[in-house]
Amino acid sequence: MRISSSIVQLTRWQLCSGELMDFGKIWKKYGLYIALAFMMLMMFSYSIQWLRVGVGQSIDVVFGPLVTEFRIPFFIVIVILSAITGLYSSIIQKYTIDYERMASSQERMKEFQTEYREAQLSQDEKRIKKMEAKKDRVMREQLEMSQQQFKPMAYILVLTVPIFFWLLYRLGQIHSTLSMPYDSMIMITLPYAGPHNLPDHVLWVMPAWIIWYMICSLTISQVIRKTLNIGGI
Repeated sequence: MRISSSIVQLTRWQLCSGELMDFGKIWKKYGLYIALAFMMLMMFSYSIQWLRVGVGQSIDVVFGPLVTEFRIPFFIVIVILSAITGLYSSIIQKYTIDYERMASSQERMKEFQTEYREAQLSQDEKRIKKMEAKKDRVMREQLEMSQQQFKPMAYILVLTVPIFFWLLYRLGQIHSTLSMPYDSMIMITLPYAGPHNLPDHVLWVMPAWIIWYMICSLTISQVIRKTLNIGGI
């Protein structure tokens, strides 16, 4: 009986291992397309109002007190959220992207471009043919590195899109109850644009809150990446 039990457990482990290996192969081969499809799905979900509002209301349980209880100005709330998104985005990229391999690949690409340019200038046919043969391998390596950079976006979007839905939901709630043209809770003064409420369109169709979020996220992410010693190209 013990032998039979051990055989069953071993068989189950082998099956699980095989499934994990198959998934790893599938992800390696089709990971970029899966990530692209998922990103398109997440962006499409933005147009579904009931989903957007439902997610916003659910997240409001967590972030709502920052506005309702602590009365933190909304532009400061966006700074806090951009710091959170910058932190988890940097951590995800740190553990999903091989920056050392990427840096060495970039260095090899530079060397190849220099050698290829020299071969063309010297009009050395043998050297040019040798570089042409090497070109496919270098381009494949660059494509793999591009895919590796792109795949973490799927994980990041899973966490970031709900936060955006909450920002839209909460700003809509505050904006609908405004009694004055400008409200200190959602007002911000942007360079070259002057004072605006965060939902106002400032740059074409882009509202002020997205511009502010992008400024904060890019700035804070750089600080986090430097602090955590996360590489990049």
